[in-house]
Amino acid sequence: MVLSATCRDDEGWVPVSPWRQFDLTPCFEEGILLSSVLVLFIIFAAFRSFALSSFQSYPRSQKSIWVLRLKLTLLLLATGTSLANLILLILTRRHVALLQSYILEILALVTAIFLTYINHWRTRTSSSLVLLLWPTYLVGLAIWARTVSATNFAALKVVLILKGVMACLAAVSFLLECMGPEFTAEDRPPHPEKGHVESPLLTANIFSIWSFSWMSTLMKIGAKSYITEDDLPSLIPSDEATQLGVKLRESMKKHKSLWVALFTAYGGPYVFAGVLKLVQDSLAFLQPQLLRWLLSYISSYQEARLNGSLLNSGPSKLEGFAVAVLMFVASVTQTVILHQYFQRCFETGMRVRAGLVTTIYQKALVLSADGRGSASGDIVNLMSVDASRMQDLCTYGLIAFSGPFQITLAFVSLYDILGWPAFVGVAIMIFSIPLNTLIARVLKRMQEKQMKNRDERTRLMSELLTNIKSIKLYAWENAFIRKILSVRNDKEVRMLRKLGIATSLNGSLWTGIPLLVAFSSFATAALTSDTPLTSDRIFPAISLFMLLQFPLAMFSQVTSNVIEAMVSVKRLSSFLQADELQADAREVVTRSRRLEEGDEVLSITDGEFFWSKDGTHPTLEGINLTVKKGELVGVLGRVGAGKTSLMSAIIGEMRRTEGEVKLSGCMSYAPQTPWIMSATVRDNILFSHEFDEPFYNMVLDACALRPDLTLMPQGDMTEVGEKGITLSGGQRARIALARAVYARADLVILDDVLAAVDSHVARHVFDHVIGPNGILATKARILVTNSISFIKQFDQVVYLRRGLIIESGSYSSLINNEQSELYKLVKGHGNLNSSGMSTPFTGGASSTPSSETAVNSSIVLTEEKLDSVTEKLQRKTSFRKAVLSDTLPVRGSQSDGLTKEHTEQGRVKKDVYFSYIEAASKFGSAMFVIATVLTQLGSLAGNNMLRAWGEHNRETGDNSNVGRYLLGYGLFSLGSTLTGALSSFILWVYCSIRSSKHLHDSMLYGVMRAPMSFFEQTPTGRILNLFSRDIYVVDFVLARVIQNVIRTLCTTGVILWVIGFSFPLFLVAVPFLGYFYIRVMIYYLSTSRELKRLDAVSRSPIFAWFSESLNGLSTIRAFNQQPVFAANIARRVDRNQICYVPSISVNRWLAVRLELVGATIIFVAANLALSALVTTGVDAGLVGFVLSYALNATGALNWLVRSLSEVEQNVVSVERILHYKNLEPEAPAELSDVLPEEWPSKGEVEFKNYSTRYRPELDLVLKNISLNIRHKEKIGICGRTGSGKSSLLLSLFRIIEPASGTIYIDGVDITKIGLHDLRSAISIVPQSPDLFEGSIRENIDPTGSHEDAEIWVALEQSHLKQFIESLPGGLDAPVKEGGSSLSAGQRQLLCFARALLRKSKILVLDEATSAVDLETDRAIQTIIRGPQFEDVTMFTIAHRLNTILESDRVLVLDAGEVAEFDSPKNLLVKSDSAFYSLANEAGLV
Repeated sequence: MVLSATCRDDEGWVPVSPWRQFDLTPCFEEGILLSSVLVLFIIFAAFRSFALSSFQSYPRSQKSIWVLRLKLTLLLLATGTSLANLILLILTRRHVALLQSYILEILALVTAIFLTYINHWRTRTSSSLVLLLWPTYLVGLAIWARTVSATNFAALKVVLILKGVMACLAAVSFLLECMGPEFTAEDRPPHPEKGHVESPLLTANIFSIWSFSWMSTLMKIGAKSYITEDDLPSLIPSDEATQLGVKLRESMKKHKSLWVALFTAYGGPYVFAGVLKLVQDSLAFLQPQLLRWLLSYISSYQEARLNGSLLNSGPSKLEGFAVAVLMFVASVTQTVILHQYFQRCFETGMRVRAGLVTTIYQKALVLSADGRGSASGDIVNLMSVDASRMQDLCTYGLIAFSGPFQITLAFVSLYDILGWPAFVGVAIMIFSIPLNTLIARVLKRMQEKQMKNRDERTRLMSELLTNIKSIKLYAWENAFIRKILSVRNDKEVRMLRKLGIATSLNGSLWTGIPLLVAFSSFATAALTSDTPLTSDRIFPAISLFMLLQFPLAMFSQVTSNVIEAMVSVKRLSSFLQADELQADAREVVTRSRRLEEGDEVLSITDGEFFWSKDGTHPTLEGINLTVKKGELVGVLGRVGAGKTSLMSAIIGEMRRTEGEVKLSGCMSYAPQTPWIMSATVRDNILFSHEFDEPFYNMVLDACALRPDLTLMPQGDMTEVGEKGITLSGGQRARIALARAVYARADLVILDDVLAAVDSHVARHVFDHVIGPNGILATKARILVTNSISFIKQFDQVVYLRRGLIIESGSYSSLINNEQSELYKLVKGHGNLNSSGMSTPFTGGASSTPSSETAVNSSIVLTEEKLDSVTEKLQRKTSFRKAVLSDTLPVRGSQSDGLTKEHTEQGRVKKDVYFSYIEAASKFGSAMFVIATVLTQLGSLAGNNMLRAWGEHNRETGDNSNVGRYLLGYGLFSLGSTLTGALSSFILWVYCSIRSSKHLHDSMLYGVMRAPMSFFEQTPTGRILNLFSRDIYVVDFVLARVIQNVIRTLCTTGVILWVIGFSFPLFLVAVPFLGYFYIRVMIYYLSTSRELKRLDAVSRSPIFAWFSESLNGLSTIRAFNQQPVFAANIARRVDRNQICYVPSISVNRWLAVRLELVGATIIFVAANLALSALVTTGVDAGLVGFVLSYALNATGALNWLVRSLSEVEQNVVSVERILHYKNLEPEAPAELSDVLPEEWPSKGEVEFKNYSTRYRPELDLVLKNISLNIRHKEKIGICGRTGSGKSSLLLSLFRIIEPASGTIYIDGVDITKIGLHDLRSAISIVPQSPDLFEGSIRENIDPTGSHEDAEIWVALEQSHLKQFIESLPGGLDAPVKEGGSSLSAGQRQLLCFARALLRKSKILVLDEATSAVDLETDRAIQTIIRGPQFEDVTMFTIAHRLNTILESDRVLVLDAGEVAEFDSPKNLLVKSDSAFYSLANEAGLV
């Protein structure tokens, strides 16, 4: 029998039945509706099955296999039933509309069986195709069944029953399919990482993804207890930062523009999101059309009832309810699509940020000195602010495309409702666009300026935190606070005010325009058209105007987002194109065979090197240097001769313009200023290499670190703060040295590592590490030094002057030439036999100290262990290289600094809100709320005028009395716009700025008044994060979300009032609804808040790691560990993303649920109206009024919950700021009436039973110190590293407070006076010379209290005058961040000039000349002993004992106690004194 595809029904192919009320034709239902669903399924399922056939099978448990069997059985039964139906039809020749649909059904079922089987074995989720097929097909069947039972029930009864059976079987199999293929742990693939929480997205089915139900497990945990990081699911592998960064860098190679590169890397899902958005927009504009249909149905039903023609020709009762159902379905679909769109946007934003952060970091690792022109504060800003801006752009950027589309749709619909008059509105809109671009341009300019201001402030802040110790010692807090506040208040806050004015004008413009459009359109329509404006035209038009408000308002926000992003992309592009290190600066040869003794490791021939590519004179020229395996090369020269530059040239950090540099193998490096990471001591030494215990212990002993580790609370697992702030200078130097030794590289570069350690430790370290019998004896090593103590043991000596090697050769050849610089140096600073006469080291090559009395017993350096025969033998063989260890897990194991970042838990406390309102002014806040309420009331009154007008027109049938109604509507709308403008003005220009200023300033004071211990325990990155990210939130974000909340609260209130007033029945539901919303909100907030906090806390380590690595770039590059550090930042970014993904998904989870409830509210409201209509009758105007408000109600309620939670999430920033504002301060800076005039006049110092510790939980570092120091006395202080020398000086400045006892200066108890008075009375030249970005003048005299002439005198005395005169600009010559434009020796001399300028009665020198050469040191010693300092009491800590031999008295400290205190003469007479043994060892006796 030939089957024809023709319709066998009399009604034909037309969709709507001409004979029955409100029904479709059977042919349309079977041939189009049902068949198209089946055909689409068959095509897609075939493709999907084919694709899955190449996938790997997963193991399945018994339970899973049984479920599969059950699904297949049900589908087979369904196929059998369907087949039976077809056979029945063919045999009995029953009359059906279209036979093909029955055949297609069987084919679809067979395809479903195949797909179900293969999907169950080869994927981890339910089949989306099967899940979508059954609901749609069953709905189609229900429509078909209604038609069949109405037309031909008797004939097709059996067919209907069989279809019903098939539908039930399919429905059960559908429910089983929803469960997915995984039931037990056996079904899941194993994961190597312990405690790994898998991403639920990997197994979520399509409904779970649409409804965000995959978040529910996390929500349940959140409702029961506080969520921690361990509860959060991992990222999908493709979203990990490493992958994302690689993607971006690859696309940057192909495309010049950063925009294009970002788009090609991450644009795919984003384009799909754009498509979703357009579909959602179309659906949004379907709602007013459906509303219009419903209202015209109500009108015609009312008329039919009044005319009495309801039964014959009136509309079907079902029609209204069907429209209500359609509205509900449209609403739900819109919700699903909208949130899928949002999720994709947020995920793209997250990918963009992760990609940018890793790329910025990778770039920072290869920046040249020129490229680093932008200071690290700026680079951190690029990462925190600019990358976040790109992320924000992704969130809302698509509105730039969807906005115009929505506007177009709105006008097409408006034209449909109002006709030509709608285009009066279009004209107004078009007219407003240039205005928008003008405002946008102004805003862009302001934003760019504001970014520069923020950069400047962040940079100052970063510098202040880096040098906080110096600032406190010099009592310069006020000068720096003034500096920062002048940028903040004179530039930033002023610009904030301008931005606030522009923003509020912009905002009110966009609320006013839709009202103006509506007014002009209605006025024109009323005056020109004869058709009366009735409710079914006014209210859909109004809801369209309201829909217009969103794209227009968002459009203004998006334009500012796009502007910010353009500014950011410009900054990012210029950074990513910045100058990089010269790739071929050196040639690294990796040899297959091991290097043998005497092989060349490094050779430089005719090298010429520049720091800057614009440099006119080379920093180093004509450099020839060869270093062989097993050789020790010493590099000597005056301050600023280019010793460190030579090391940088070997690392590859300088520009090589001529000659060549060849390095065989790898290198390690210990810089002059040790770079210590915020991690454990062990991690600092291992430096990402594998732990090799025997060798590690040898390194600890050789570097004399054992005694130090015994004093630390957790030994080598003790966390050291950022930059090793908790360690003494000597400990830092030896840890950096241990790191260089542990790496066991072919070439070891040591830049003046012995300068910061004591003489006996230096001797020990030289013998056991660097010298001919040291651990490194078999390696090539270069030692930069200013001392001549070990000079005899160098295989080769290189002498530098002004960037030239003026002589090089073996020690003996140079010392025998009386014309050589080396001969003059040694002659001038010691006698030639014991080559260390005036320096604190032993001469000669003997490797046993000459005296083994007190020193060795106090050091306990476990010599026996080192000198055991086996280890001596071992040392002669070369140690194998250290191996890089595998990466760490993403969670937990990274160090967050010494202290965990402070986070609250649970609800944000009311006090935080009150403090914020107080900061913003209570009066202002109250005025803002009142203005917002008035705005809403005005808008309500205007709409009510329209309702009355519509009803009036329906009754009269024309547009009479236009003036009265229009005038009322116009005035109310104008009033509402003006009060709206006023409210945002009050908020942005008055409240927000007050709170910004108050919170920033009080946090700055709080941080500046915090004791030193706070800075030692808190990473700079964390504090900077507060000053950049959290202040940004307070400046820009918080005011906006608060405005949203108050506005939405008023809107919601008005909506509920309107619906309740019109349908009192609705009020019964309000308490339940309210309860439901509050419960949902509490449930949601308990999770969302913690997620937001976790997100904020996991963000800080990214900045901390970033700013920390920027300080150690040369070390990272020397060790060639860029990949390790890049992997580390990627892990930190992943850790942050793990917290971020749930924190955005939780918002979607909430919104989907709330919008479903909202859709239900509309559905119920419409059904209430329809039942009222069918039973008692109701007027269309009222229904229109209520429904157009109800349509907004759902939106408003969702916005309300979302805005409230946004406020709570962002108020966390205020909470964090308040925590820092209320930090425990140190003692008061000034106390009135306690100091005598001209104090201190003499400079007498007395310690009385003085004991102190760094923090309450630590041990005492000084114990019962009692000393009396007379006026003008010069005191030398010595003792081994960690004996308390620096602590003694810090206690003078009260950086550490006494645990017991006290100190008197000129009879005044220093604990009873203000810190500022105390610290400004004492001068110090600290161990680490800190400089700031600015001019030379600002560095010497930040408070600006001295004349230029005085500064020049101080510079002359500190031997810097000649150098500074040679700089362009003299005193105004710029100093780069951290003083990087000066050598370490020059920095130390500059600090000297500061002390000279102060002319105080007490001077403290802490290793003041450790980094300068012997010539300069001698000159400085002459000044110190000269007339300028004759009247000054002086404390000197020195490693070169000769610098304290001429002191009046010497204080020897041991483990925090006074070991000896007498004149050097008396101490040297006693051969059993500790000082004698130190001097003896240094060859001074």
